[in-house]
Amino acid sequence: MSATRYTYLGPEGTFTEAALRTLPEAATRELIPMVSVPAALDAVRNGDAAAALVPIENSVEGGVTATLDELASGAPLMIYREVVLPIAFALLVRPGTELSAVKTVTGHPVAQPQVRKWLRANLPDALWESAASNADGARLVQEGKYDAAFAGEFAAATYGLEPLVTDIHDAQNAETRFVLVGRPARPASPTGADKTSVVIWMGEDHPGALLQLLQEFTVRGVNLMLIQSRPTGAGIGNYCFAVDAEGHISDRRVGEALMGLKRICPKVRFLGSYPRAGVAVEDVPEPRPGTSDGDFTDASDWLARSQDGRA
Repeated sequence: MSATRYTYLGPEGTFTEAALRTLPEAATRELIPMVSVPAALDAVRNGDAAAALVPIENSVEGGVTATLDELASGAPLMIYREVVLPIAFALLVRPGTELSAVKTVTGHPVAQPQVRKWLRANLPDALWESAASNADGARLVQEGKYDAAFAGEFAAATYGLEPLVTDIHDAQNAETRFVLVGRPARPASPTGADKTSVVIWMGEDHPGALLQLLQEFTVRGVNLMLIQSRPTGAGIGNYCFAVDAEGHISDRRVGEALMGLKRICPKVRFLGSYPRAGVAVEDVPEPRPGTSDGDFTDASDWLARSQDGRA
């Protein structure tokens, strides 16, 4: 395995590359752009890279399905950290292009919902076609296949383009979350401000089946930060659920919730426990009464004493 190589969703000039370069270790790694999320993750699976940075969630569009599906299938991988990047787009054009000349635009499919209102107000007749990434859209504009691309302003110099309009976003404070993914190993020690990600396959479908899964978290005081259903491919109505939960697998409340899920679900895939981006320990709420590690230890001790006749 190449321990010095990181892959990311390319080509050069993507928001994913910008997010990857915020990591201190990126300065000492060889950063390799890949044509797709599956390609970036497969490089980790086959040992060509130590880790891959890929987008997983957008504050406007929700979960990035390509990443969620890849993490749920194939050889297991593990999330080691996350990066949250503010997102604003620029309309990149070839030098000299005026707004009135823009008839075709491109960008990543996740970008379109974030600029839809701007497009309707400023380029109502422009034809949108999706690209593999926002930077790939910029490359296609450079090649003359489209008039403009929605991408990061920082991508303009890479592709010899000009930002015709900057700071485009329909939603204020839009963000995208990226995850650094590697091969499975022991999770890092808890920081006190952590997140745990899993994929859960529901068993026999029946009234209250999803509620039964959620109760494993609820009764132990585990806060859920994301839950998204994805089809399993086994037919209509067959779903798995990608879940982000507050806390670390070594926290008793989180560990016991995962054990509860393992008892009642045909399959649970652990995707990692890792530090939450931009969250300080002092900003994490105290566990609800009865759900701290100390509370679980006291209850376990009481049970042992009761079994021994010492209660």
